[in-house]
Amino acid sequence: MRRPCTALALTAAALAALTALTACSGAAAAPQDTRAPTTPTGLTATAGSATTVHVMWSAATDDRAVTGYAVYRQGRKIKDLPAGTLMTDVTRLAPATPYTFTVRARDAAGNLSPDSAAVTATTPAASAEDRTAPTRPTALRLTPAGPDAVTLAWRPARDDTRVTAYDVYQSGSRIHTVPGTATEARVTGLRPATAYSFTVRARDAAENSSPDSDAVPLTTPAVPGHRPATAPTGVTVRAAEGTLTVTWTPPRTATPVKEHQLHLNGRFATTIVWGADPGPGPVSYTLTVPATPGVRYALTLRAKLPDGTWGDFSTPVTVVTV
Repeated sequence: MRRPCTALALTAAALAALTALTACSGAAAAPQDTRAPTTPTGLTATAGSATTVHVMWSAATDDRAVTGYAVYRQGRKIKDLPAGTLMTDVTRLAPATPYTFTVRARDAAGNLSPDSAAVTATTPAASAEDRTAPTRPTALRLTPAGPDAVTLAWRPARDDTRVTAYDVYQSGSRIHTVPGTATEARVTGLRPATAYSFTVRARDAAENSSPDSDAVPLTTPAVPGHRPATAPTGVTVRAAEGTLTVTWTPPRTATPVKEHQLHLNGRFATTIVWGADPGPGPVSYTLTVPATPGVRYALTLRAKLPDGTWGDFSTPVTVVTV
């Protein structure tokens, strides 16, 4: 009969003698992980201003799990990032200078992949006196590219010097950057049957950013076997002094939805719970916010489903405090 392990107070000498033991008698040591992740692919580098470069890549794979990425500039490591991060801004660069970047993937055992293919970006010359922002991009349109991707296209912005980059935002967070000569961007890694909202900003070499383009919503197509859309619908927001009143219709499920999460600018803000059946909707909730005028909030909601999991996020709605 196997007996439970017993915790012992060990002296330093006893600890040294037992370093090879990993568990109670009969437990086998885990095999050592010596296999490195695959090489990250699809690396791109885009100069967004005279002092910044936006670096992106596609995820690597591992026989267990990729735990992070290391970003290198001119062969020297400059950033360590978690596994879920596939892009970064490299800042404090010199104007009018070429820079070369590579990326390596890392697993929990510390194994590093080979270097990705190197890419080079040259920062534009500085325009220290430039304080004029570009005009906003117009005519933004979205085209689904399957259940997990979308292509954005827009009419170019204008600037007194030149537009050096376009930044793509989703729910108020920048998710992609393309060169200032581009008028299209492809965003991947989306979820099927999920509501999103995108905007685009233009940027010049002096880091002046344009106003947002009009926000355009998109719900990605469903795939066979994927659960039906579970996002709250009909979301509206009314701003008053120090408050935001949100109104929406809960998703239809087998039993009443009594709990929702509210997120502001992509961050969890509060949980809304009804003690009784709130009915089919619409329902409302008033949230207290700082009484500062001109603050922009992007609000999303998701419902707790009968199986205990959280459903899809609603389409983001943006409001500016009065």
